[in-house]
Amino acid sequence: MAAYHPALTVRVWGSWACFTRPEMKVERVSYPVMTPSAARGVLEAIFWKPQFVWRVERIEVLKPIRYHSILRNEVSSRASERTARRWARQGGGYAAAQDRTQRHTLALRDVAYVIHAQIEVKPGVADDPAKFRDQFRRRVRKGRCFARPYLGCREFAADFAAPDGRERPIERTEDLGPMLLDLDYAADGSGRGTPRFFAAHLERGVLHVPPRPLREAA
Repeated sequence: MAAYHPALTVRVWGSWACFTRPEMKVERVSYPVMTPSAARGVLEAIFWKPQFVWRVERIEVLKPIRYHSILRNEVSSRASERTARRWARQGGGYAAAQDRTQRHTLALRDVAYVIHAQIEVKPGVADDPAKFRDQFRRRVRKGRCFARPYLGCREFAADFAAPDGRERPIERTEDLGPMLLDLDYAADGSGRGTPRFFAAHLERGVLHVPPRPLREAA
């Protein structure tokens, strides 16, 4: 059994966030709090190595939950490298005005969280987790990241820093319904993933995340 270490923590905040509920097919509707997968994305943007995985333990909500409705123009199609190469060879192009649609987003505004997480090295890795833990702390202290963290959607950029000890979760308790915990990807390398959900519950401003078994290294 792996040794337990005190959780690594980072405070993240931003003007906007949208942690989309998967049951909403057309319009984006955010969960009221950050999801574990979004928290893991923030951690990986700050520090990631192939030798370990992040395990989110809990998320503290620091600011009142406030929704805001956004209506904006988006394009319906995804960019395709294959299509772009065909245009380069045969001519043609993309007209955004002909592919534009209006979509509604029910987002969160003025959010802040403290993420508590563990670094777990993968099976067969001999590196001491303490090395990675120290590297993460240094990166947070200096404000360094591999990519700019974001809060659910890439356009909703996040700032981050080490907690100063004065953070307090909000006094709010409620059931949040099924929430995405992780994706179990197929072993054939196809990229297909099976979503796993858990019954999320906010207890006095804290979302506790159930543990997941460490997947075997590919």
